[in-house]
Amino acid sequence: MTGLNLNRPRAHFSGLRLSRLAVAGLWLLAVQALQFASAQTAQTVQAQPVQRPIPTLQPPTPGYVFPARQTLTFTVDWRVFTGGTAVFHLEQQGDQLKVTATADTVGAVNMLFPVIDQFQSAMDTKTGCSDGFSKQMQEGRRKVSSDLTFDYHAGKQNEVEKNLVKGTQKALTASIPACVTDSLSGIFYAASQRLTVGQDFGFPLADAMRTVTVTMKVEAHEEIKTPAGTFQTIRVQPTADEGVVKSRGNIWIWYTDDARHMPVQIRARLFWGTITFHLQSVEAK
Repeated sequence: MTGLNLNRPRAHFSGLRLSRLAVAGLWLLAVQALQFASAQTAQTVQAQPVQRPIPTLQPPTPGYVFPARQTLTFTVDWRVFTGGTAVFHLEQQGDQLKVTATADTVGAVNMLFPVIDQFQSAMDTKTGCSDGFSKQMQEGRRKVSSDLTFDYHAGKQNEVEKNLVKGTQKALTASIPACVTDSLSGIFYAASQRLTVGQDFGFPLADAMRTVTVTMKVEAHEEIKTPAGTFQTIRVQPTADEGVVKSRGNIWIWYTDDARHMPVQIRARLFWGTITFHLQSVEAK
């Protein structure tokens, strides 16, 4: 593959294209890595008259230990460029695992199209059930925040979304099963399950005011080299059970092949190119 020459006449167009790729990739990792649902995809799914039964969320595997405190930093690469960084912070508070993620553009991409996104979620370490998901997004001139909460007793999910530029907001309500994960904590919920090559598993994930089935296809063992080191891993491919996104791209997550099941690499192959997330560092803080 060849890189971009910022001194050529097409540099501005190429730089803008790179910025869009970085933004899409960061969003894919932090928000939709396990759901694969853009607005268009969600509309397509909702238009289907028949939906497969939603599976029951299984609790974490007995004996699995979530990290007490951990910070994972990833670089986001497209071709030969580093377009951004994504940082996950995990911290246990009682029976809850708090997950915070930030996504930021860097370098030339940040000058062309700055992105500063923050996401928060929490899950019960005993059941795997998510308590909710919130996000604050600043992408160029766009500034939006939203809070998604789950009321399992009432069987409802409630979302309040605010446009911080226009000063407007909207509230949405939809039904929800007795226990679901969300787009952020779902990455780490999946790590708590048995990852055996050839044995797939599915779970319900709530986002965009609907519940979808995510199937984790446990594909192969693979050695992966990252800036944080070389790891023996298990490659997993998350897919939407309905198969709606087959034409929109693929994503893979490499978890360490040990008791931790720590994500060390993520790759999104979409119609406009491939973005790879490499683990840069791991800190117990």
